[in-house]
Amino acid sequence: MDPEKEVIGQQVQQSRLGAPHSPPKDGDLSDAAGSAPDEELEWTEAEETAVRRKIDWHLVPVVTLLYMLCFLDRINIGNARIQGLGDDLDLNTGVRFNWALSVFYIVYLLVEVPSNVILKRVGGKYYLPFLVCGFGLVSLCTAFVTSFEVLMVARVFLGIFEGGAMPGMAFFLSCFYKRNELLFRMGIYVSAASIAGAFGGLLATGLSRIPEWGVASMRIDRWRNIFFFEGLITIIVGVVAPVWMPTTPGGAHFLGERERRIAAERLIRESKANPNTAVTWRDLRQAVLCIHNYTCALGFFLINITVQGLSVFMPTILKDLGWTDTKAQLMSVPPYVAACLVAIAIAYGSDKTQQRGIWLAAFSCLAVVGFAILRWVETPNIRYMALYFVTVGAFPGGPGFLSWAMNNSAGPAVRAVTSGYVVTLGTIGGIVATWTYVQADSPRYFTGHSINLGGQVAVVCLSIFGILYCAHENRLRAAGKRDHRLEGLTEQEQELLGNRHPSFRYWT
Repeated sequence: MDPEKEVIGQQVQQSRLGAPHSPPKDGDLSDAAGSAPDEELEWTEAEETAVRRKIDWHLVPVVTLLYMLCFLDRINIGNARIQGLGDDLDLNTGVRFNWALSVFYIVYLLVEVPSNVILKRVGGKYYLPFLVCGFGLVSLCTAFVTSFEVLMVARVFLGIFEGGAMPGMAFFLSCFYKRNELLFRMGIYVSAASIAGAFGGLLATGLSRIPEWGVASMRIDRWRNIFFFEGLITIIVGVVAPVWMPTTPGGAHFLGERERRIAAERLIRESKANPNTAVTWRDLRQAVLCIHNYTCALGFFLINITVQGLSVFMPTILKDLGWTDTKAQLMSVPPYVAACLVAIAIAYGSDKTQQRGIWLAAFSCLAVVGFAILRWVETPNIRYMALYFVTVGAFPGGPGFLSWAMNNSAGPAVRAVTSGYVVTLGTIGGIVATWTYVQADSPRYFTGHSINLGGQVAVVCLSIFGILYCAHENRLRAAGKRDHRLEGLTEQEQELLGNRHPSFRYWT
């Protein structure tokens, strides 16, 4: 049952979960050709590579685009703030801007796990684009808010729709890829956060310069243009996304009949789990009681403090270096571009080496250096350089910790819960992030940089702990010290042990 030792075309010898086979529903994350084992099927490595590449070209770009729009609609409030939003709605008084950010994350974390349970039941082809259209509509409507109170309501609805997007897309990808293929694809799609940060600064600069337009009772200009047009673009993409997105590996419209069978069966042979299985209380307990998941969730929490904080406050931090609004927007672009490229490279290297923790620990050290510079150095150009260290070091951590947790969760139902609740706990970091940089602490933001410095040091420690824990558990299993878990269990009950099975090996 060790996924690392599976070979292509190996006959499955153990029985699968005993759910009866039923015809797949459109949008169900079960596999049309793979809800029951296809032990007769054999294929070559070249065939599997060709299938995987087709899935890559049809799945990864659209998921990346959807998440880029998700993150763009989340952080555009930071760009809008220095284009007049803060003055028009009196957000620069006290901590009103911080409350507008916090209410989003509070709602966001409450809907993540329920949303993933719905996704597992409904399927991602239509549910994910529905969420995209929802938060696009909210962003568009934000262009018409006239008070702080109405802005708070808009942020609540934005959190409702965006809450299921990131964990949902992560789970959706995990239904198409093996464990050693997942992080590279997740790294590409989560790097869309960096793309959104870079693109957001450029787009905000251009949109804010569109001449005033609208009706007499509601004129649209400056920051209102940012929300209106970014929301409109998001809605359009969300409407057309289902045309391109596949339903399941076994029902992908762009694959031939044999290719669909290979795409579905290769995943069943790796996980030995029935993709038709619904989420049960056993799955919830297995995900929630896993020590390693808490390591990843806490790491994701600390990473989120940095990533979410910088994503919203970077334009303000740069403006406080003495730069103009336009220069601050434009100079926010290069650090995000660097973060995007490095995140993809780390994801590729991590998948190839089948290691997670060492990459997380190493690059978090760069973020530690960056925040130390921001905390104690006053020279503007040096402080700007430190932002590169921070973005390059911290931004790859989100997909790293999330994929590490999902890699070490056996079975699609458990993975669905794991992705949802790890991101849920991690999202609390987003709430903390909204209070790390307050107006009273400008322009040096000693408190915010100190919090993030301590958080990144903790990330390094957590990564090392995760490596040691997983390696220790693997040694115990190899020595037969977890075999007692099989005593008195039927073969079917042994399958339900998932990542607690003595033959399951954790990725370090």
